[in-house]
Amino acid sequence: MLILAVLLVAAGATLLVLRRRRVLTGRAVTAGGLLASVLGLLAGLATFVHVVEPYEVGVLTTLGKVGGTWQPGLHLKSPLTDVTTFPTRPSDLDLTGKDTVEVRSSEGGVLYADLTVKWSIDPRHTQALYKLAGSADAVQRRLVYPDSREIVRNVFARHTGVEGYSSQREAIAAEIERLVTERLAPRGILVNGVNLRNVKPSDSLQQAIDQKLKQDQATAQAEAAVRTAKAEAEKRKIESESTAAANTVIANSLTDRILMSQCIEAFKAAAEKNPVYASPCGTAGSPVIVDGTKR
Repeated sequence: MLILAVLLVAAGATLLVLRRRRVLTGRAVTAGGLLASVLGLLAGLATFVHVVEPYEVGVLTTLGKVGGTWQPGLHLKSPLTDVTTFPTRPSDLDLTGKDTVEVRSSEGGVLYADLTVKWSIDPRHTQALYKLAGSADAVQRRLVYPDSREIVRNVFARHTGVEGYSSQREAIAAEIERLVTERLAPRGILVNGVNLRNVKPSDSLQQAIDQKLKQDQATAQAEAAVRTAKAEAEKRKIESESTAAANTVIANSLTDRILMSQCIEAFKAAAEKNPVYASPCGTAGSPVIVDGTKR
């Protein structure tokens, strides 16, 4: 900007001098000279001021030397001072599409993880980030991007394919967010969240997962059948023991007189329909004649 201002002022002054010496004539020459001079002066004045927009922090550099930082507002500066701004609003690093992270499980299976890392610059560390990266785009490209991908791969490598694909996704996302935060915070980068959007297994891993799920289901069904069989066997054993104990009690409590009395009572009831009824209730096999016509 300063060079442009000098060139404009020089061009305007040259046109005015040539017009004064009548080398060039006409009102257009005078107007052009005045316009160029005015524009050059305005451009020169602009090199002495700089406006830092809201949610930005400016880092000063003068002749290759890094200076302090500016907060949002209007500032006066030397024409030799450059201002590099860093936005402090949250930014999204989308690791999807061509940037999808290819990871391997603890079993060696391949998965593809899509996630978004929400990050922002700590205003207190903009000077250090300028020295480290040079610009906000470089911060994402050189720091946030490679560190996030590395941590995602390391976390998935500690889990099986089934855990990464389904059962432990929330725990894996929380672990990734914690580790990314710990890695970037000392550099002045704030992590506002990590969204693990999708985890897709490769075709070969999907086949292995499906086969393992089928095996687990078959094993669970077999174990359930074994438990059922054991329960039925235990039930039959208890019933058999109960029946045997009851028979023992009955056998020990019955005598010949009790048996004879019960037998006679039973056949008395039968004799009401048959007037004379013979029953083998006697001793030594001799029958007892029950006459239903007599009371």
